[in-house]
Amino acid sequence: MLEDVGDAEMVGITIHNEVNQSDKPIGFSFRRKDQSSADVIWSVFDKVSHSNARFNATDTLIVAVHSVTIPVAFGRVAIKRKSRPLATMAHLKRSVVEVRAEENCLAHALVITIVRLNNDPNYKAYRQGGKIRPVVRQLLETCIDLKNGGGIPELTRFQEHFHEYKLVVYSGLNCDSIMYQGHVESNKRVNLLFDEVIRHYHVIGNLTGYG
Repeated sequence: MLEDVGDAEMVGITIHNEVNQSDKPIGFSFRRKDQSSADVIWSVFDKVSHSNARFNATDTLIVAVHSVTIPVAFGRVAIKRKSRPLATMAHLKRSVVEVRAEENCLAHALVITIVRLNNDPNYKAYRQGGKIRPVVRQLLETCIDLKNGGGIPELTRFQEHFHEYKLVVYSGLNCDSIMYQGHVESNKRVNLLFDEVIRHYHVIGNLTGYG
């Protein structure tokens, strides 16, 4: 049932007993497909099924698989396309700072945005890709590993780390196209743009001009 689901997609599974409708469905919480092994599913099924009033081996079971594609960025992805990429269109509005990193673009975008907010003298160098790699490396060693890419779970972890900032990620050129928003009350907003075509993060320098 999961063979057509990508490894990075989030998968949830429910099992209903068609014979006895009064039985409570068995549910498997959403997790990445590569974390949904047969052993994990069987372990949960075995534990929960014992608590049901009637769950026999001969009963008819209905298994429903729910999958959600989570935006994940690994870096630039070379894709042939006829239209302009989202970041290029946004850059024409002079509102987006391009992240030039070929990998760990999410971490680079966060560092660039935060030094910009704090008027750090290293901002120009970081923006141009200089002197920033050791800072990003230290951040990843302290905070999170991006070897599986930068998706919603990674954004949530970064939000916990940078708790004095509010992380907001947009997936389009409109201000209402919010892909992620941290549950933090702060006037310091880290606004990022996620280009779904090339799976890459950029910095939104001017939110007013962006929208």
